[in-house]
Amino acid sequence: MTDHKNLIVAIVLSIVILLGFDYVYNLIYPPPEVPPEDPSRPMVEETVPAPRAPTTPGVQPGMAPTPPGVERPAAPPPGVDAREQMLAQVPRVTIRTPSLSGSISLRGGRLDDLRLLNFRETTAPDSPNITLLSPQGTADAYFAELGWDAGGQPIDVPGPNAVWEADRDTLTHEAPVVLSWTNDQGLTFRRTITVDEHYMFQVSQSVENASGEAVTLFPYSLVSRHGTPPTSGFFILHEGPLGVLNGTLREFSYSDLRDRGIISETTTGGWLGITDKYWLAALIPIQDQTVNTRFVHHLDGNTDVYQVDFIGQGVVIPAGQSASWDSMLFAGAKVARLLDAYAERYDIARFDRAIDFGWFYFLTKPLFYALVWINDYVGNFGVAILILTVLIKLVFFPLANKSYRAMSQMRKLTPEMMKLRERFADDKQRLNQEMMALYKREKVNPASGCLPILVQIPVFFALYKVLFVTIEMRHAPFFGWINDLSVPDPTSIFNLFGLIPWAPPTFLMIGAWPLIMGLTMWLQMKLNPQPPDPLQAKIFMILPVVFTFMLAHFPAGLVIYWTWNNLLSILQQWVIMRRMGVVGPIFKSTPS
Repeated sequence: MTDHKNLIVAIVLSIVILLGFDYVYNLIYPPPEVPPEDPSRPMVEETVPAPRAPTTPGVQPGMAPTPPGVERPAAPPPGVDAREQMLAQVPRVTIRTPSLSGSISLRGGRLDDLRLLNFRETTAPDSPNITLLSPQGTADAYFAELGWDAGGQPIDVPGPNAVWEADRDTLTHEAPVVLSWTNDQGLTFRRTITVDEHYMFQVSQSVENASGEAVTLFPYSLVSRHGTPPTSGFFILHEGPLGVLNGTLREFSYSDLRDRGIISETTTGGWLGITDKYWLAALIPIQDQTVNTRFVHHLDGNTDVYQVDFIGQGVVIPAGQSASWDSMLFAGAKVARLLDAYAERYDIARFDRAIDFGWFYFLTKPLFYALVWINDYVGNFGVAILILTVLIKLVFFPLANKSYRAMSQMRKLTPEMMKLRERFADDKQRLNQEMMALYKREKVNPASGCLPILVQIPVFFALYKVLFVTIEMRHAPFFGWINDLSVPDPTSIFNLFGLIPWAPPTFLMIGAWPLIMGLTMWLQMKLNPQPPDPLQAKIFMILPVVFTFMLAHFPAGLVIYWTWNNLLSILQQWVIMRRMGVVGPIFKSTPS
């Protein structure tokens, strides 16, 4: 096989790996099948399993009931803003931190109103802040709830309609809030909520028992989302329910959950939640506790409702005493450094996997942190990509040099190869033998020309993942018209880059940077040995055009990387070939 055929194979492999690796991997290694439970069963078990001897004071081991479902409030009147109307229906505790604004509903004690102050919907400075959580009754209801379940016992526990009392009207990162509620059976429930300056809520639930007899309650936490949210639609990015259970990352699409109904698993430690591309709401039990987790789907009328929850082992509260249960809730942006810091501080298993670094995690995450480190010094992720590209080129400099020398030798052999092709045009077997003899005599490896492209494949894929999934790249500007490296170049040659007042369809959005990339790819191919086969030559002439259209819809940061990498490769290859007397100053072959 000639070097040109090898190069075509390498390019095809690069496209397959770039666009289909995760898909193929999941086909070969599918996630373990979990038999679906009957979604029609009641949300609360009718009985509590018989208790066993507790292994630690106050904690009752064994199976626990499922967390309760959620009740539907009355819909707002037509013409009234649903979110604001729902927020105004009940008394609330305000949330005010450097990163968050919102409120906690005192009816049900739910966290159902949350905005992210450091992130906006678009790059416009007056764009609204991202809304993460919204109260039930709105079209995009999304909220968290923590509480106690009686496990079928005749014990009155605070439900979704219970109205709590708060010891203060504002929750800040410096001052927690304590909610309290008392039933008619002598039980007083307290909930102490603390939030840091970022996105981690810590909740301590306690019960004081003045009923005169011991009671057993089961602590639970849930996140409920109403309606199927819009997703990016890329199979290389997971959006939907996920968690780390018993040390294993489990991911389920919304359609998976609709098909299965309920997926249950018992885990010690770990976490579970619902993720968007950049945002996450996750439940985190104390890591040495064993809990029963569920991923649930059911219909509320015609609305899909997705719920993730866990319920802990039974907590025994002796008469005249109290007991408590602690857990955490993350609700915010998936900032890598922050997730890593939480994972280390609270020993949360694989919490960074909330960011979909993919199967190439071992390469993607270090590449991401290298970009972040460079950006800390230069203050521009686009410039950081250029610098990182230079560093990557330096790492592979010896390999690339060897490859470009081999390609230069191949270019020198082009006239002899053409003569052999003409001489043995009717004898393909003899032609291949003579070609291999020529390679052996001149000590040339025709496959070595593929090495630069093969080396770029994993780096290209890893950088693509970094630009596509990390929030640090979201709305990160470069220079000129590129104000977001994580999305495609917004310009198009078909409206003369905005001079014509016409919005081309998506497939015609071929911006300036993709065109520059296509030009650099064409120049690089001009340096390579020309294929003696006319069909191969035509294919090579088309490839820059194909890649221009394909990469035009990739993140602009990736196109900038590819363009800059091409320019560096052209410079390196031209210097080597010039020294070997293969090309002149304008890429023309020198006389032999």
